Amino acid sequence: MDRFAEAGALLVREHGEGVRFHSLSESHGLRDVADAYAVQDEYVRLMQASGRAAAGYKIGLTSKTMQAMCGIAHPIAGVMHSDVVHQSGVSLNLSQYGRLGLEFEIAVRIGKDVEPGAKLETIEQLADHVRDVCAAVEVVDDRHADYAKLDPLTLIADNSWNAGIVLGEFRADWRDLENCVGRVHLDGQPAGEGSGRDVLGHPLQPLLWLTQHLAAKSLVLPAGAIVTTGSMVRTVFPENPCQYRFEVEGIGSVEVNVTA
Repeated sequence: MDRFAEAGALLVREHGEGVRFHSLSESHGLRDVADAYAVQDEYVRLMQASGRAAAGYKIGLTSKTMQAMCGIAHPIAGVMHSDVVHQSGVSLNLSQYGRLGLEFEIAVRIGKDVEPGAKLETIEQLADHVRDVCAAVEVVDDRHADYAKLDPLTLIADNSWNAGIVLGEFRADWRDLENCVGRVHLDGQPAGEGSGRDVLGHPLQPLLWLTQHLAAKSLVLPAGAIVTTGSMVRTVFPENPCQYRFEVEGIGSVEVNVTA
């Protein structure tokens, strides 16, 4: 077994045993982003070998706020699985996560395959491949990572911390994603807001980045795939039972109940 396969298998075990997030770079020789994605590929392969099916992708660190929070100056990607795709109103139990995090985003659903050779260069070209969009909350599990000494390569290897998604109602008549405002409410009270332009200038810009990331690996972004485009608001880490509601102007809303 090579070092990437060993690291992927270790991640599976540590998630199962509730081990706190820690760096794998020195112990498993992760030298660069390519190495990190090689471990992620192995980790995802092992999860899917156990019966989990891919539903799409998460894109993370698409705002200056989130990049500063994690010490990474570029987006990252992870695979999202169908067994953790939830509908608005779902209840998430804190005990099921190392440390539950919620990120408030616009999700897109792909309408037609984006082939590796598509050579999409603008978000206008990419928009033709998007079927519909919705307000969404990405569920992350950072396993109590220490952000003061966070290893970004291990973050990528750990499937970019994706632990699911909560979806609002999709709508196909979306407009002006750049200027739409998203507002977060915690137990009915305002708790933060952001706009589409906070996500690399436009929520479809991360999606364009993802198509290029997948093309470099000769992978298709398939029709029907759900993709999160990155948090418009800083991640929250609820510690007690509560309800979050995220509303995006012109798109809709999504709710998440956190239980103990």
